[in-house]
This record gives sequence, structure tokens and C-alpha cells, in this order.
Amino acid sequence: MRITVFGAAGNVGRRVVAEARARGHEVTAVVRERPGGHPVSRETWRPPVHIRTGDATDPADVARLAAGQDVVIGATRPAPGSEHLLVTATEGLLAGLAGTGTRLLLVGGAGSLTLPGGGAVLDDPSWVPAAWRPIAQACTDQLAVCRRTGDAVDWTYVSPPALLEPGTRTGTYRVGRDELLVDERGNSTVSMEDFAIALLDEAERPRHRGTRFTVGY
Repeated sequence: MRITVFGAAGNVGRRVVAEARARGHEVTAVVRERPGGHPVSRETWRPPVHIRTGDATDPADVARLAAGQDVVIGATRPAPGSEHLLVTATEGLLAGLAGTGTRLLLVGGAGSLTLPGGGAVLDDPSWVPAAWRPIAQACTDQLAVCRRTGDAVDWTYVSPPALLEPGTRTGTYRVGRDELLVDERGNSTVSMEDFAIALLDEAERPRHRGTRFTVGY
């Protein structure tokens, strides 16, 4: 498959690129132009990874970088204080892919998931501390944008559990739909490495077109 990853230099994006490479896919890693160059060197990603600069908020950039691709994965995350740009980037990705037939997989958030006992994760401070609320709200708004787009884009939104951190690639995870996945100890977590596996599994074997799913241990 030919896969373009926006936000490829981020924590999740780097792992998505690595997982896609390990599976033999041709990957275009899209990074933002930065003064003085980018911290990810070309030695980090060798062919068949193609490094390109681009902006997910610009539909023209999205269309250019997605041309001839099978799947686009949006793994962008704005800096603290600019959380609203996540929605802008999502709108750019959707506009750039509208009518192309190229699939879009979006790395979302857990805030819009429901809790086992009822209510939204976003509204429970035990799951979303005040410092996390701006990005959790932005992710919730991101999902709403996807749902409003209709069938103009073949999209899938992937919610992580409450805690998504670098860790070990175990190759195992559980799949849910709209409810936060919590293990027998009351934890809601998955490693970024296993989250990348879930994304690539969905890219290769689509099961959640036009909807959201979640993963966790």
C-alpha cells in the first residue's frame, strides 16, 4: 500500500511510519517546515520512506501529498495553547481528500468516549485533569467535524484509551466502539507502539469505515 502520514515526526506519527515500513508499505512522511530544519533527520527514515514538507491545514497541500495514495493517516497534534488547530487540520485533511476515494485514518482522543457507568470521559476530571481538557475538547470537536462530513471522505476516527504513552510493542490490543476500554485493574491504557499496530491493521483490513472505534488493553 501507499500511505501518507501527516504529523509523521510526532510521538504517534513516528511509530506509525515505523510500523508501516516494517509491513513493507511505501510511506510518505509529512512534516512541517521549520526554521533551521527538522529534528527528524533523513537518516532516521530511509527509502521506501519519502520525507515531504506539508501542512495538514492546507487542503491544497493535502491533495498534493495524497495524490495516488491508498491511505492518509492524520497524526497531527498541536502545541499547548493551539489546541484549536487540531480541528483546522482535520478540516484541511477532509477538504483535501473530498471526492478522491483515498481513505483517511485520524488519530483522535478519548474525551468523546463514554464511561462504563455513563457520562463522557471529557466531563470526568478523574480521567481528564484540567490541564488536559483543552486537547480533549479539541479531539471531541474533531470527531464532530468528521461526522458532519458525510460520505464525501472515506474516514475512520481512532480513539486511544485515557493514557497513550511510549512503551512496548506487544502486538495485542482490544477493540471497542464508543465506550472507554478499562482493564480489570481500572486502568485505561495502550502503548503508542500497539496503537500504531491498530492503525495499520485498520488500514490493511478496513472494519470501521465512516465511524469511530477505540483500542486499549
